[in-house]
Amino acid sequence: MTVHHPALQTYADAWTHSIEAISELVKPLVEGEWNRRTPCPGWSVRDLVSHVIGAECEMLGDPRPIHSLPSDLFHITSDIARYLEVQVDVRRHHTAPEMTSELEYTIIRRNRQLRNETRSPDTLVRSPLSGREIPLETALRMRAFDVWVHEQDLRTTFRQPGNLDSPGAYVARDFLLNALPKVVAKDAGAPPNSAVVFDVHGPVEFLRTVRVDAQGLGTIDGTPSLGPLVTIALDWETYYRLACGRVRHATVADLVKIEGDEDLAHEILRNFSVTP
Repeated sequence: MTVHHPALQTYADAWTHSIEAISELVKPLVEGEWNRRTPCPGWSVRDLVSHVIGAECEMLGDPRPIHSLPSDLFHITSDIARYLEVQVDVRRHHTAPEMTSELEYTIIRRNRQLRNETRSPDTLVRSPLSGREIPLETALRMRAFDVWVHEQDLRTTFRQPGNLDSPGAYVARDFLLNALPKVVAKDAGAPPNSAVVFDVHGPVEFLRTVRVDAQGLGTIDGTPSLGPLVTIALDWETYYRLACGRVRHATVADLVKIEGDEDLAHEILRNFSVTP
């Protein structure tokens, strides 16, 4: 798909690739399979696809549903989660044909919107996560990231691995790396004048160093550190699953290699999840 502004092209391409994969994954599902649990906490396959539909409808500017959430949704622990759940809960009793037809129609509408998009990247639009206004480029980056992660949720659920190195994977990599300095410096409390190295291998490979300055502020770059306080090595799938809160470190500890300060490494991994 070609969009008018080149700054948006990467995100449009990644979004298209992932959302079409989601459509293909759910198209053959029978009714009972829509109730399968996914790695996304609290959500079934139906819930996850409902979220994708709802978020895209918000990007289209559709009115939000007028809907009161039940009080027994124990996975709702934040205002963002509560905001997102409205689009999910309103579709909880939709049938398989209703789900697939609404998804397909929403994709058609969004494809048309992206093809005809003439707004500049800094145009303020409604965030599908909170309703607040954010730049259009940020919103499209968030959508590309979100649909790739949920595509992987579905692939995990139905044991159909793939697209770990798709365009959306690289958007996800950059999205998650942006959060890493805060995880290391603030959340895990790495000491001033220290460095932490992340060595990630697999379909998406990268080496990044988070450096904490004398004031305790973190920055990230692609150059190695000669004397890091700790080095954390893991594969890309484990990295994104930890960063997206799909698994806890204790359950994948055998896939994570730590060299150096183990206490700091465990504190970093304890705070590794950065998604709502």
